[in-house]
Amino acid sequence: MGTESTPEKVKLLLGVLALQCCLAGFHIVSRAALNMGISKIVFTVYRNSIALALLAPFAYFLEKKNRPPLTFSLLVQFFLLAFCGITCNQGFYLLGLRYLSPTYASAIQNTVPAITFALAACLRLEHVNINKRYGMAKVIGTVVSIGGATIITLYKGMPLMNFKSAHMLGASVVSPNLVWNWTVGCLFLLGNCFAWSGWMVLQAPVLKKYPARLSVLALTLVFGLVQLFAIAAFCEDDNEKWKLHSGGELFTILYAGLVASGVALSLQIWCIDRGGALFTAIFQPVQTVMVAIMATIILGDELYTGGIIGAVLIVIGLYFVLWGKSEEKKRNSNQGNEPCLSRHLLSEEPSQEGKSVTNDVP
Repeated sequence: MGTESTPEKVKLLLGVLALQCCLAGFHIVSRAALNMGISKIVFTVYRNSIALALLAPFAYFLEKKNRPPLTFSLLVQFFLLAFCGITCNQGFYLLGLRYLSPTYASAIQNTVPAITFALAACLRLEHVNINKRYGMAKVIGTVVSIGGATIITLYKGMPLMNFKSAHMLGASVVSPNLVWNWTVGCLFLLGNCFAWSGWMVLQAPVLKKYPARLSVLALTLVFGLVQLFAIAAFCEDDNEKWKLHSGGELFTILYAGLVASGVALSLQIWCIDRGGALFTAIFQPVQTVMVAIMATIILGDELYTGGIIGAVLIVIGLYFVLWGKSEEKKRNSNQGNEPCLSRHLLSEEPSQEGKSVTNDVP
């Protein structure tokens, strides 16, 4: 990025900010959809159906010559990817969002890099070298991030401000037991983060066998929809739940499918191609700030001291992990021996085009 002209740097910066704005808007419209009474299963099915319709043509035509033949083993792995990345990931997210503010949902999701590192280290897919500064930084960042998430879960604190009022997006869906709702919501969102991290870890060996990332995402969506329809057959048999009753409901679903999964993915690919995965990840906390502002103005959400303290610790931990991985990447690049999983956790798994991306949409 250092050799780029100033206009290119400005365009890259605007692109990254636009990406975070699109993703921040997803948190808001998801909560608005729940407030309107849209079924969580229905919302997830429609969102992923739109995403698959957008992605499938690109995956088919762009990777037509690069796709290896499918085997039963690969199909099982795609099924597991869908279970972690679609069913559990998105399911836990919406369950958590029912009880918790979008601001804290976004803040807790900043723990994903740390949790991913911890899972990879436990599975011995990631080398932990505490004798080096970058290794210690990743360990400290992981502990601090998880500590911040624990504080958000166990300590709500006092409200900092209260803009509660009647809003056009509907009333809150939570029950009067705010402390219980807070804890349950945080636990669901931590489940979302663990599922998301597990999905990223599982992708690494799959992409080695099937190096066609868009096709992997498309097949993951297919299996995810199969799983969601199976769940819907038991949990959502009311045909009325599948009908959209207002323009607001249609807008939230279209935003989730078109903007969050379509525009955001395209922006992410462009930003990583121009500035690198690490540069793009550094701006993740900006999304949390945007969500906080929008949630306060649009949804009338409150901010609490416990949530703010935990969010700050999570962001500090995030930057420790990112710095550690950046230093490790530089060191391994100089030695010409960068671990594949390290590249993957920074969304830089090599492909036929030399660039790739991991979807940041929860």
